[in-house]
Amino acid sequence: MTTVPTTRESPGEGTGGTDRARPAGILHDSVSVFVRELRPVIRDPFSLVFSLMQPLMFLAFFGPLLGGMTGLPLDRAFQWFVPGIVVMIALFGTAMTGSNLLFEIQSGAHERMLVAPVTRSALMVGRACKEMVPLVLQALVLSGVAAFFGFRPSLSGMAVGLAILAVFGVGLGALSYALAIVSRNRDWMFWTVQQGLLFPLMLLSGMLLPLEAGPRWMQVLSRFNPLTYMVDAERALFNGQFGDPAVPAGALAAVVLAALGLAVGIRAMRNSI
Repeated sequence: MTTVPTTRESPGEGTGGTDRARPAGILHDSVSVFVRELRPVIRDPFSLVFSLMQPLMFLAFFGPLLGGMTGLPLDRAFQWFVPGIVVMIALFGTAMTGSNLLFEIQSGAHERMLVAPVTRSALMVGRACKEMVPLVLQALVLSGVAAFFGFRPSLSGMAVGLAILAVFGVGLGALSYALAIVSRNRDWMFWTVQQGLLFPLMLLSGMLLPLEAGPRWMQVLSRFNPLTYMVDAERALFNGQFGDPAVPAGALAAVVLAALGLAVGIRAMRNSI
């Protein structure tokens, strides 16, 4: 006699069944994926230190150069410069995360994860949330180093700024994972798109140099760059200017990017094979 199963597997949701398709099941699975993805970071903390080499070089060489160009004392130049470098950490760190997934896809590890008893939505959400941890730790280390050069952030503003930046990092990380899934059979496409977008976004955000002195066309393009609003918000918050209009604009840009990134990333993960 044939028995009829009482639950059915939701399409594209792994082997978790309908219970795991519920919010509580997705949350549980997301936490499990988050912990799994975080373990390599905990076991190899030196990777975080190594990834700080580039922003620390910018801090050591570009910061004093900027102070000399603008005529500002070094401590005031760092008050303007360091928040932009913190955003740069988020940009480079989260934009590169897709390369790890691309390696797992090519090695077959990703296929084994797809048949695990977790929802595919959780695979994306857990991975994306993991990117918040190294992002915040690196920002704290960088700010601590900059303090030796006179950088004095508002601690409460810094906490709010890092929270907004973490939301931004979740969205950007999810988009990076989606790009890795789309380009799984053409890894060159991942690096072409990533590098083709990374540096224009960075330069058009005013992250390194003030755009007020730049040509008009760059100022116009910067208004369409979500990083511009993030950089302006971080500078306001790190300096304790909670009432600055840049703060809600940056928070809105972070939330929109996170929603867009997770929507695109979850869709890509569900359709991955």
